[in-house]
Amino acid sequence: MSDEDPILEVHDLITAFDTDGGLLRAVDHVSFEVKRGRTLGIVGESGCGKSVTAMSIIRLLPQPMGKILRGSVTFKGRDLLKATDAEMRKVRGGEIGVIFQEPMTALNPVQRIGKQLSECFLLHTKMSRKEAWEASIEMLRLVRIPAPEQRIGDYPHQLSGGMRQRVVIAMALACKPDLVIADEPTTALDVTVQAQILDLMKQLQKDMGMSVILITHDLGVIAETCDEVVVMYAGRVVERAPVADLFERPLHAYTRGLLSSMPKLDTPRKSVLPTIPGMVAGLADLVPGCRFCQRMGREGPVLRERPHFEEIHSGHWVETCPNCFEEPA
Repeated sequence: MSDEDPILEVHDLITAFDTDGGLLRAVDHVSFEVKRGRTLGIVGESGCGKSVTAMSIIRLLPQPMGKILRGSVTFKGRDLLKATDAEMRKVRGGEIGVIFQEPMTALNPVQRIGKQLSECFLLHTKMSRKEAWEASIEMLRLVRIPAPEQRIGDYPHQLSGGMRQRVVIAMALACKPDLVIADEPTTALDVTVQAQILDLMKQLQKDMGMSVILITHDLGVIAETCDEVVVMYAGRVVERAPVADLFERPLHAYTRGLLSSMPKLDTPRKSVLPTIPGMVAGLADLVPGCRFCQRMGREGPVLRERPHFEEIHSGHWVETCPNCFEEPA
């Protein structure tokens, strides 16, 4: 297979939550693909469906409320939505690694990190406990934790936030997965540690040749680390493009709004950054048509008819709502 072949294809995914008000769609007809060895960024405001999309891929939705109603998730040629629970347990951690947003919730606070890391090897390989312990020390060394022979006996609370995140990365990469899903991996960290973690992830991806899905609300992180980007709004993909193309020629009004809210080097010191007016509607109130038009207070057929999602030029897809889509020059 060539590097241009996708390792993951998500097609027409619909994920909903069963509530007192009925089934509410958090992910609505989402499609994208991840190429081998590449990084795909998924960006959007909080609540737009980024994390639910990721949890749908690995089938870790909260139960019994979360339900995948439609679609396919094809990973290395097989549909994960048709896999058994036993098969998915082998996929998670073995073939697909996950880096969660908050390491203190991803790590067991009453277990030493060495025991937690060793379990990854014991579950997905045929290593003995001694071999798993030694492999765990090597993983801590790989993610640049100093004195790993001593640190492996620490509890999570004895480590700094950056060190805990490195442990979570080590757990995600322990079995050399083909794909890593990183859900806001640097959100809770200060700027210096964020840069260190992103640099570490890029180097490990280069060394191990894995594909990455990076979920974030930070367009600066997207620009620095990703090859392609998916922009989500209110449960839908509104734009998808190679990262350089998206930053140079954003075609959807929501994408342009996100980009304009980023500070620039030539921005006057006391100027106010532009904001996107309005709020995202709740899941129960979302319209079938253009949801960004709903936010902007527009009325008429645009709220009733869903815009087409079209490829405008090579690899650049966008929702072609007449109010939100801007033809490229």
